[in-house]
Amino acid sequence: MYVIMVYDIKEERVNKVLKIARKYLTWVQNSVLEGELTRAQLEKLKVELGEIIDREEDSVIFYKLRSTAYFQKETMGVEKGGGEQFI
Repeated sequence: MYVIMVYDIKEERVNKVLKIARKYLTWVQNSVLEGELTRAQLEKLKVELGEIIDREEDSVIFYKLRSTAYFQKETMGVEKGGGEQFI
């Protein structure tokens, strides 16, 4: 399934959350990641995030799409994250 993850995390935990999320998804924008995951990977991601976030202060939202067949992405302005190049 294709997953879009958005989050609003207290500053002291944001780097830990981003580090965990980037193991599974591609960072595309401040507080937004996306990518193709299996159900097992999504559940593992949720477990790892659950150990870090404070459910009273933080918010993580997952948008799950069964396929990308009807999904179109359009970027206006600077494209962040996804254009990384490794040497």
